[in-house]
Amino acid sequence: MKILHLLPLILICLTAVYCVALGMIALTKPATAARFLLGFANSMFLHYTELFLRLAIGFAFVLHSPNMLLTDIFHWFGWILISTTACLFLVPWQSHRQFTLYVVPHANRFLKLIGVTSLIAGFAILFSTFH
Repeated sequence: MKILHLLPLILICLTAVYCVALGMIALTKPATAARFLLGFANSMFLHYTELFLRLAIGFAFVLHSPNMLLTDIFHWFGWILISTTACLFLVPWQSHRQFTLYVVPHANRFLKLIGVTSLIAGFAILFSTFH
């Protein structure tokens, strides 16, 4: 398998595992999940690390979507991820942090829903990848 096909596949699989793990943690250890979700914008390094990971995952979905079930959905999901990430590159990390500190505590009230949704997304990605 060529690296152009293998790297996106690996990133998509890691994304699916991340979703499943986040779902399980949100459902079994909500306090841990809440702290984790608040941590993304704590520093400039974490802000840009998140953005570069989002870009890489977005491009992985765009490149690998022809090999997946629901090709169009995953293709557009990749482009949405790329587009929103490009916009976030224009936002200073401090603003991202302020937004996170405001929104995440409200979202944490829905950790069970986030957990179930994350599990479904993770398994759907895996199923679509290895159909």
